[in-house]
Amino acid sequence: MPSASALRIQIEHSLERRFPAALSPIPRTIVETAATSIPEVDRVLNGGLPVGAISEITGPVFSGRTSLALTFLAARTHEGCVCAWVDVHDALDSESAAANGVALRQLLWIRCKNAGPSANPWAPLDQAIRATDLLLQAGGFSALVLDLGSTAPEHGLRIPLATWFRFRQAADRTRCSLLVLAQQPLAQSSAAVVLECAPLKAPSGNQTVLANCGYQLRTSRSANPAPLSIATGQRKPPASTWLATAASQRENRGPLRQVFVSGMVEASA
Repeated sequence: MPSASALRIQIEHSLERRFPAALSPIPRTIVETAATSIPEVDRVLNGGLPVGAISEITGPVFSGRTSLALTFLAARTHEGCVCAWVDVHDALDSESAAANGVALRQLLWIRCKNAGPSANPWAPLDQAIRATDLLLQAGGFSALVLDLGSTAPEHGLRIPLATWFRFRQAADRTRCSLLVLAQQPLAQSSAAVVLECAPLKAPSGNQTVLANCGYQLRTSRSANPAPLSIATGQRKPPASTWLATAASQRENRGPLRQVFVSGMVEASA
């Protein structure tokens, strides 16, 4: 009975014209990453979010999606890089972004609005897709956030897979980190990393600054997976928790109300 190595050579010889090195493993390439500046998250991602790829950050409202994205942009903009935020439902608060450390002079904010007489949920989404496409094709942006956090999943799933593939190709060509904030994964195989965020705790009491908001993060797919555990021979569970400070601080001029906007909590009068 022929050995395994002999069988392998025989199979490769029969397939070499159509499939060269059919049984040879693909060499693992080093994934270029950019740190999120959250140590707990960077440990899960083995360095940070991938450069030149799509990263999806998913979860419900107040799950840490926006806090994570703003912290990532804060690090990029303070390095002198130009970033962009495509805001589908005009939900971003510039004061909150500045309080999280984002250099607003380095941030292009695209605000999509439904200008039609009737409420068409696809209209601002279509504007956002076109704007994202133009920005990626133009190049020059270190990071770009497509905020679909307030978009219903059934509308987000209408985005064609060809669009996500085009975004992935453009991000790779221009070396742009494309972050997609959504309630559930949308880009499918075009996403290099999919992060699932969930809230853990929120501080109580009347405060103008809400600190120590707890979040949990888990990777459901990653282009740079965690190393194998020596004891079990399996991958370590890619989960971590972190604390975030308040999104903004305002002067207490009356009764406070809490406004929850996708992972950032703002106390306003």
